[in-house]
Amino acid sequence: MAADAGCFLDEERPRPVRLLGIGSILHFARNGDVVWGSGINGKIRDERHVFSSLDVRAVRGPLTRDFLMRRGIDVPEVFGDPGILVADLLGCRFPKPAERKTPVAFVPNFHDLPKMEGWENVVSPLDYWASVVRRISEASHVISSSLHGLVIADAFGIPCTYLRLSEEENTLKYEDYVLGVGRARLDITRSREEAVRASPMGTARPDLARLKASFPYDLWDC
Repeated sequence: MAADAGCFLDEERPRPVRLLGIGSILHFARNGDVVWGSGINGKIRDERHVFSSLDVRAVRGPLTRDFLMRRGIDVPEVFGDPGILVADLLGCRFPKPAERKTPVAFVPNFHDLPKMEGWENVVSPLDYWASVVRRISEASHVISSSLHGLVIADAFGIPCTYLRLSEEENTLKYEDYVLGVGRARLDITRSREEAVRASPMGTARPDLARLKASFPYDLWDC
C-alpha cells in the first residue's frame, strides 16, 4: 500500500509511530498506535489490553469495533483483514488461472497441521507465503481451519468452508472476520467429510475501496 503511493518503509519518519495491521494482535497495542485492519484474539483476557487511546483507521470486523468502542475508543465502520487485498494489490504476481488445478484445497491452522497428515492437497502454513497464496488461488474450493486460508480464498473469489478441527482457537476472530466482509454468520463444519459435503459459506462482499482508502498514508507524508 505505502509503496504504491511512493512511500517506503526504510525512509526516516518525522515521528516514530507503530502501525498494527494483519492479525489478531490488538493485545499488543499501546497508546498512540495506529490500527489498520487488526482484530482482537478472543482468547486473550481483557486486562491484557492496556491501551486507552488508539488511532484506528479500520478494524477486522464489527466485534473488534464493539470491543474498542466499549473502551471509549472511536472506531470508524471500516472493516476488513488487510490480507483480503492480496489479489487486488498483487494480481500480477498471482494471475487468475485459466483453469483451477485443485478441486479442493485444505488449509490448516498451525495447531491443526498434524490433524491433516495424510490428506491430499494440504496447504501447509509453514510454506513460503507466496507458495501458500498461489496454491490457494489455484483451488476451486478452499476448506480451512486457518482464518487466513478463508481470507485469501475470499480475496480470489473462491468458495470457502470453515472447518473446526480443534478448540485451540476461539471462534470470535472468525465470526468477526465473516461479519466484516458482509456475511450473516459463521457456518462451522467439524470433519473433513462434513466440510466436503457442506455448501460453502455465502459470498463475501468486502468493501475493498474503503479499506484501501483508510490506509494511513499520512504516516509517510505521502
